[in-house]
Amino acid sequence: MNAVTLILGFLFGATLQYANLNRYNVISGMATLENYAVAKAIAVAIGVGAIIIAIEIGLGFATYHIKPFLLGGIAIGGIIFGVGMAILGYCPGTLPVSLGEGSVDALLGITGGLAAGVIYTLLVPSVQSVLGPDLGSISLYTLVGQHHFIFYTLDIVLGTVFILAAFILNKKEKSTNYKWVYAGTGLAILNAVVFLTAGTNRIIGASTAYPFVADFITGTTQNGYFSKIQGPGQWEVLFLGGAFISGVVISLFRKEFKITIIHSNWAKYKGNSVSKRLIWSFIGGFILIIGARMAGGCTSGHILSGGMQLSLSSLVFAVFVFGGLLITGKYFYK
Repeated sequence: MNAVTLILGFLFGATLQYANLNRYNVISGMATLENYAVAKAIAVAIGVGAIIIAIEIGLGFATYHIKPFLLGGIAIGGIIFGVGMAILGYCPGTLPVSLGEGSVDALLGITGGLAAGVIYTLLVPSVQSVLGPDLGSISLYTLVGQHHFIFYTLDIVLGTVFILAAFILNKKEKSTNYKWVYAGTGLAILNAVVFLTAGTNRIIGASTAYPFVADFITGTTQNGYFSKIQGPGQWEVLFLGGAFISGVVISLFRKEFKITIIHSNWAKYKGNSVSKRLIWSFIGGFILIIGARMAGGCTSGHILSGGMQLSLSSLVFAVFVFGGLLITGKYFYK
C-alpha cells in the first residue's frame, strides 16, 4: 500500500507539472489576475470529477467523504489560506513538487508550514470556539440523494457548469494553451481512483502532513489533535513524497531542474532581494498551513476533493480562498 501511495503521489505531481500548475509564477499570476491556469484546471477537475465520482459511488465502488461545514473555520481559514497562497505562490500539495524542481523558496515555505503545524496543534484547544458553529456535512447528495433522478440530473448539470466556466475563463484570457484541460481531467480521474473502496478509500489531501511531521519531530504527540491526524498524516507524507520524486525526476528528464529563489513574477513586483523572498516564503507557508488547518483542508483536500463531491463546505471554502487570494494579489503585488 505504501508503494501505491507513492505512485499516486508521483502521478499527482506529474499532472501538476504537465501544465505547470505547481509553479510560483502560475499561482501568483492567478492572484494578480494575469494567469488563470490554476482556476481553469480546478474548475474542469471539479466538473469532471463530480460526474465520475457520483457514478462510481452510485455503482457501489466508492463512498462519500464530506468535510463538515465549520462556519468560522471555513470562512476565516479560507481567507487566511488565500492570503498565504498569494504571498507564497504555492499550495501545500505543490510545495514538494516545486522543491523537487529546485525551488529553494518552496523549502522555506515548507519550513514555515511545519512551524505553523506544531503551533496550531498547541493552539487547537483555544481556537475551537472560533471554528464553529458546525453546520454538518452538507452536499448535493445529502440534500437530494434519496431522489436519484433529481440528484444525477443536478450533478451532471452542475458538473457541466464548472467545465463551461473554465472555458469562459479561457476565452477571457485569450489563451491558446489547453494543457489545463488535460491536467484538470487527470486530477479528476486520479481523485476517482483514490476514492475507490478497493483502493485507498479516502480523498487526496496535503495539509495534514505538515502538523503530522512537525508534531512528530518536536514530540508534540501526546494530544487529541495528533491522534486525530495521525492516520491521514502518514498517508499524505507518502503521497507528497511521491509528488517530490515526480518533481525531481520529471524536471531532470525535461532538463528543467534549476536551483531557483527569485522567480520572474516575484522580481517583477517585489525586486531581486534573496533574503526578502526567503522571509516572505516562510511567512507565506506559515499563514497557508494555519488557514488550511482551521478550515480542515486545503486546495487538494477541500477545493478539489470536496468540490468533486459538490460539498457545500468545500465550495464555500473555495470562495473565501479566492477572495483572500485576490485581495492579497491586489495589495501585496503592487
